[in-house]
Amino acid sequence: MGAIMLQGTGSDVGKSVLVAGLCRAIANRGLTVRPFKPQNMSNNAAVTPDGGEIGRAQATQAIAARVPPSFDMNPVLLKPQGDRTSQLVVHGRVRGILKASEWRSGREGLMTEVLDSYCRLAAQADVVVVEGAGSAAEVNLRGGDIANMGFARAADVPVVLVGDIDRGGVIASLVGTRAVIDPDDAAMVGGFMVNKFRGDPALFADGLRAIARHTGWRSYGLVPWLSDAARLPSEDAMVLQRRTARGNGRVVIACPITRHIANFDDLDPLRLEPEVELVMVPPGDPIPAEAQLIVLPGSKATIADLRFIRAQGWDIDLRAHHRRGRPIVGLCGGYQMLGRHVADPDGIEGPAETVEGLGLLDVDTRLGGDKMLTEVTGTALDAPFHGYEMHLGRTTGADTARPVAQFDDGRPDGATSADGLVAGSYVHGLFGMAEQRRAWLRRIGADGSGPDHRAAIDAALDAIAAELEQHVDIDGLLALSKTAKHHGGE
Repeated sequence: MGAIMLQGTGSDVGKSVLVAGLCRAIANRGLTVRPFKPQNMSNNAAVTPDGGEIGRAQATQAIAARVPPSFDMNPVLLKPQGDRTSQLVVHGRVRGILKASEWRSGREGLMTEVLDSYCRLAAQADVVVVEGAGSAAEVNLRGGDIANMGFARAADVPVVLVGDIDRGGVIASLVGTRAVIDPDDAAMVGGFMVNKFRGDPALFADGLRAIARHTGWRSYGLVPWLSDAARLPSEDAMVLQRRTARGNGRVVIACPITRHIANFDDLDPLRLEPEVELVMVPPGDPIPAEAQLIVLPGSKATIADLRFIRAQGWDIDLRAHHRRGRPIVGLCGGYQMLGRHVADPDGIEGPAETVEGLGLLDVDTRLGGDKMLTEVTGTALDAPFHGYEMHLGRTTGADTARPVAQFDDGRPDGATSADGLVAGSYVHGLFGMAEQRRAWLRRIGADGSGPDHRAAIDAALDAIAAELEQHVDIDGLLALSKTAKHHGGE
């Protein structure tokens, strides 16, 4: 067994994509490989067959490795639900709520559980490819760290440091990281990679030599800008701000970006459609009046996002859209918002309260109870789907007599308004299968000729792996991985 860990000089340097690409490249070589991220922070999550939830990036990396996702691939997940609070998920299950001020003490004891997950994965694989979180240079967070060097030291896994040349200053960021981290941490680093390079690689040859000279680390590659990465699901909501440019699609579908937006990868399959222009509406902008369909996405804080929608004036836009006779679809938290009321009697999201919903569906939601985490299959609009449920609470009311979907286990899901224009569903991934997506798009005059979403992700992963085979010393990385000395705690 071997293991290697990619850490970054900062957030968004491309670690998740590189881990996915390496997993696919290693799997293509006939080796068994598992992805692993000790600690993640994201509201874009996926349900695993073993009944847990993990970050969306690790689910994508499991696809890259050609294995089912497991909660062991992301044993600690933080899901922000307020400016200073996060839901703590350990081994796929909610363990409680953490305030930012409590994180240092709250993570005590989690290293043992992280190492347990790592050991289970290591026993299944020839290679484990580990992804760090944020920046390895955040020395202020080093005490009790389980995400970067703290894990690498505890598990004795060699590290490759990734820098992002696209944001500028990559030489300084790599050399600076070497300068500020503890010498024993620096000794874990076996080399570096420079990511997101555009242009002629020969122009940066001196740069690679300079980094090696100042750090004593060897280069494992200069990775070009991977355009296929845009076809993979993202788990960072910041990327949505870069996806607001208008396109040329004949049919406009709009999705407002709420403050606590979650599982927005539900919208990714719509980008595969040549006729569709998917407009992610940023705060401060109105929902386009020409939109033929509005989708309200999931939310980690339904009540807070309801207030945010009203503050932006989007509730007015939604009612105007409905008066024009155009459809609205709410997914999970978006479904809850479309109802008459949302009650939080136990204060799960904040103070115990009941708030008025958007009133476009005759349903009411009560938050609480056990979190529903399950993969689901069924039919909607006479077409099949494969997705998952991930929600707290129960929604009831007259409009549930007209469910959106029927699960294969016999349960109905969702609600439809009496006029047929407003629909809500708890199914994430509803638009993933081409036939299901086509059924929804035909309601707004589009053909829906795009491919199956999973097939598109697989094609993107193969393309990324091919690029890494060309530009990264994968043989060298595999050799480095074999220097991992042990695989967990005592």
